[in-house]
Order: sequence, then structure tokens, then C-alpha cells
Amino acid sequence: MNLMPLALAEAPAGGVAGWATGLVDTMGGPGAGLAIALENLFPPLPSEVILPLTGFAAGQGALSLVSALFWTTLGSVVGAVALYWIGVLFGRERMHRIWGRLPLVKSSDLVRTEEWFAKHGTKAVFLGRMVPIFRSLISVPAGVERMPMPLFLMLTTLGSLIWNSVLVLAGYWLGDQWDVVETYVGVLSKGVLVLVVVAVVAYVAVRLRSRSQARHRRAT
Repeated sequence: MNLMPLALAEAPAGGVAGWATGLVDTMGGPGAGLAIALENLFPPLPSEVILPLTGFAAGQGALSLVSALFWTTLGSVVGAVALYWIGVLFGRERMHRIWGRLPLVKSSDLVRTEEWFAKHGTKAVFLGRMVPIFRSLISVPAGVERMPMPLFLMLTTLGSLIWNSVLVLAGYWLGDQWDVVETYVGVLSKGVLVLVVVAVVAYVAVRLRSRSQARHRRAT
């Protein structure tokens, strides 16, 4: 007898949560892993919904806690590796060609970014797995810069395991209040997004100002 529908009876039926519930209901742990792999490839799918819901399902007996952590971490790694290979296929030369056509940027900016990643890439990949939004994006520059695959896999697995464990265990312990996690992580995600927007706006403003000053000096 399939106990999963009974175990997940209290889970919501619509939206991302309903979709993730259906995957776990149908496939168990592999379904949770598939949901997280897709979340890595399509960041608008929120891990702050999928992971606590998987923890709730584990608490209801739909799957074991070990299975929940294993499959969600495996899904994270699979999604990250796919993005890594997108970075590899994109390539450094193509990145430089595209960068050179963008307004308000210099080739030296990209060179400095590459140097920064070469120096801090291990920390960026490891910690980036625990930062909303950047969880997915960080895999692309790792591929562009050809970070050794064994190192990338180790850092991605460890970072993903920590992030997934926190959210899965939160859902496991909170039970039918698992959706509280989404509220708090959602606030964090919005905070990160605001910081990124502010940084981009500040960068553009500085670039425009420096260009204006350069034109003024040439005119005088």
C-alpha cells in the first residue's frame, strides 16, 4: 500500500509546493532530488519551499530523513554540474567577446574578475551554495574558469549538504508549519537581491561619472 498520499495529505495542492508534493508522492526521494535539480537550473523555483516540504514529508513518513538529505543534495550537485558545463561550453574567449560589446564596462574589469575568482573561487563556490540566488549562478563562472571538476564537486556537495540540511531539518521539525521557513528565507533572498541591484546601480553610476569626467577633461 502506498502511504505517501496519507503522509502528505496536509501539504498544499497548488503552486510549486503542490508540484513538489506530487513528485515526492510519486517518486519518493528521487522526486525530491529531481525538484531540487530543476530548482538549480531554474532559480525561480524556490528551494525554500521544496526543501522544507521534503523535510515535512520525511517527518510524515513519506521517506526517511537520510533519503531526503541524500536525494536533495544529489539533485543540487546534478543541477550545479549542468550549469558548470554551460560555463565550460560558453568559454572564456566568448565571454570576453560578449563583454567587450557591453556598454559601461572595460575588458580590464573582466580580467580583474577572473583574477578574483582564481584567488577566491573555492570560497565563492562553497559559500555561494548557501546564498539565495547565487546558489545557481556561481556554477557558471566555475565552468568558465575551468575549476577542476573534483574540487568543484567536493565544494558543491559540502555547501549544498549544509544548505539542504538546514532547510530539510527545519521542515522536519516544524511539521505542518514548514511553510514558516519560506517566509524567513524569502526575506533573505529579497535582501540579497536588493544588495545586488544597489551594487549594479552604484557601478553604473560610477562608470557614467568617470566617462563624463573624461569627456570634460578632453574638452578642456
